[in-house]
Order: sequence, then structure tokens, then C-alpha cells
Amino acid sequence: MKIAVIGSGGREHAIVWKFAQSIPEEDIFVIPGNGGTKNNVNINPNDFNAIEQYCKENKIELIFVGPEDPLANGIVDYFQNKGIKIFGPDKEAARLEGSKIHAKRFMKKYDVATSDFWLEEDGDDIEKVIQQNNGNIVIKYDGLAAGKGVFVCSSVKEAMDALAEIKKRYGKDAKYIVEQKISGQELSIIGFTDGHDIKLLLTSQDHKPAYDGDKGPNTGGMGAYCPVPLATESVLAEIKTKIVDPTLRGIQADGLNYKGVIYFGIMMTQAGPMLLEYNVRFGDPETEVILPSLKSDLLKLVLSCLNGTLSSFKMEFNNGYFVDVVLASGGYPGGYQKNKVIKGLDKISSDSFAFHAGTRMDNGKIITSGGRVINIVGTGSDLKSAINKAYAEVKKVSFDHMFYRKDIAKKGIQS
Repeated sequence: MKIAVIGSGGREHAIVWKFAQSIPEEDIFVIPGNGGTKNNVNINPNDFNAIEQYCKENKIELIFVGPEDPLANGIVDYFQNKGIKIFGPDKEAARLEGSKIHAKRFMKKYDVATSDFWLEEDGDDIEKVIQQNNGNIVIKYDGLAAGKGVFVCSSVKEAMDALAEIKKRYGKDAKYIVEQKISGQELSIIGFTDGHDIKLLLTSQDHKPAYDGDKGPNTGGMGAYCPVPLATESVLAEIKTKIVDPTLRGIQADGLNYKGVIYFGIMMTQAGPMLLEYNVRFGDPETEVILPSLKSDLLKLVLSCLNGTLSSFKMEFNNGYFVDVVLASGGYPGGYQKNKVIKGLDKISSDSFAFHAGTRMDNGKIITSGGRVINIVGTGSDLKSAINKAYAEVKKVSFDHMFYRKDIAKKGIQS
């Protein structure tokens, strides 16, 4: 079988790596790919017609969609009757990520544990809500914003500034949602669904702020680890009862065409787990640790979802812990320089991984082309040894103005 993977990040490199355990790497094509992937195809992920033509010309039988944009734009709907299998939710189901308002209403409708929220379009007086909560609220732009549409506020001024920023950035009529601010450690729970069942991968934890101690601006993610000690059997049972099961009931009740990956962004509060958001695809950088932890065959898992036989698929996992440290370009998530030569990747140990994100090949050299550049993944029999392994490998790699967090996964030891 020939496969096309849509996307260009660390997530997609990890997906390609995992698929290569099932089929020869030369049968995996990446649209558009990066400096770490082979068989790259220079097609825009949202040019569905060009993707179709390429797949037919090259006898590609399965498309795996990595990022959210093509899903929200209806790539699954486009390929429904084209004779090519495609893995992911259709446009309506993808609204669970594409619209924060729609997702929150879905959660409330199906009794998914989540925080309270207020909407201008429902007649809520947002300025009054802000004042009553002393500005301790979260404001989210309704649409896709590449992780830059969420404002966690701690004062009335911050909240009012956030509203102004949303209107400046997305237009004066931009839709947004105001949510109750909740606190605790976050968990990423990612699973597969065929619309009838959901099977979960190991828990992981992302690190969004740019700097150590969760300081600085939010990013796409500076590192992750799995499994998470905080996610005990009893915690996972509560998450299943309060979040996963009602979500599945909602998917079925709404008749959603959802055969793909589903991501639950969860906050562990004093009142128990609460759902922050859905994603309708793998998280990044969580993918770079959960796929190495997955022992089961990814291709067979995907096909079981497409065939509606997920309930009989046996999920198996590798022992140990997995820690991913993201190497980023100086200035990220703001303005950053590109085209810096990356050194030392050939020195990474065979029992570790270097998943490329913002890289490209130039005359035989790997150079930087994005904010998040390389994911270095270390493994170990316990979390501490996995952390030490990851950072030992990080020291082998360098490029001008490189920076990274030095406390990835430390929360797992402290919890």
C-alpha cells in the first residue's frame, strides 16, 4: 500500500517514521514534508485537486491528514467519492476544533465535564462578566488561530486588552468566547475513533510557555513526555466517564462522520478533570512521544478505524518513558531568523529520535526554516533516566541562536 501524509511538522515526521514500520519508506509520500522526510511533494496541503491528481498518478491508496487546516476546510469531504481512502473527520466533525463556540456548546449538550462560559451572541454582557470575575477569565477567538487565539487573563485590563486584540487581529465582528478560568496540571489524552468506539493512546503532557517554569509567551509546544504519572488508573477512569464516553455519545447522536484521531486537552482541577478543548488530529509535540510509545501497528490501527472494526483492535504499548525536547529558533514565538545550518544530527544515538519540524534540505545541508526546529526524544526505563537521555542528546545538536527549555517533564517527577 502507498500512503500520503499531509503536513510538514514534527508530528508528520513522527507519523512517517511509524508508518515506515509497516511498509517500505519509499511507499510513503509527504505533502509537503520537511528536511527530515523523504519523498517530499511540493503541493499546498489545501490544494485538494492537486493532491488528488498526484495520488492517482502515483497509485496512492491512503491519505493521512496531519494538520487541522485541511480537515477544517473539508479535505475528507472532497475525497469521499474519489476512490482513495482518507483518514480524518469530515468538515462538520472538524468543527469540534475549528469553532471554539461550537465545541463548547457540544460539551454542554452532552454533559462533558468542562468550565462555564459566556457568549456575546447569547446576550451575555461580556464587560460585566469581566468585572464580576476581576478579569480572571480566558478569552478565545472562535476560529483556528494556530495556537495564538487564546488569552489567559489575570486582571480587568488584561481582559479588555485581549478583547481589543481579537478585534484588531480578526476584525471588529470577530466571534469569541469567554470562559471560566480554571487551574491545575494539563493532560493530553489522544485516541483513535471509528465513530463507534474510542481507543486511547498513553497520556502525555505538553509544555506550552516558551521558557523554564512555564514563563513567557505561549508557543505551539516546547516539549512533551509520556506516560504521565499523574494519570493514574482512577484518574483515567474518571476521564473516561466524564469526558471520553459522553463525547462518543455526542458524536453518535449528531451522526458525525468521524474516523480519525481525537485529542482531549484536559485540566486536572481540584474538582476533577475538565475538558479545555478538542483537537481533531494529533497534537504536536505530543505525537513525537506517543507514537514511539505505541507498539501496535499504526497502519492496521488506521485501517481498523476506516473499516469500522476498532473495537476488536488490540492496543499495545512499549514499556518505559519518552521525553521530547523542542529545539527552537531564537525569538520564537515572535520574529525569528531562518536559514541557520544545523549541526550534530548525525551524532544522535540509535535509541533516541530526532524528529524534524522547521527544517529544510539545502545543498545537502539541513537548515532551519521555522520557529520550532527539531524534536529530540530520549527514552528510559523511568522518567528521570528518559529526561537525562533526552538532554544528553540535545547537547549534540546546535545551530545559531538555538534555545530550548531545560525543565521538560520535571513536573512528572514532582507530581
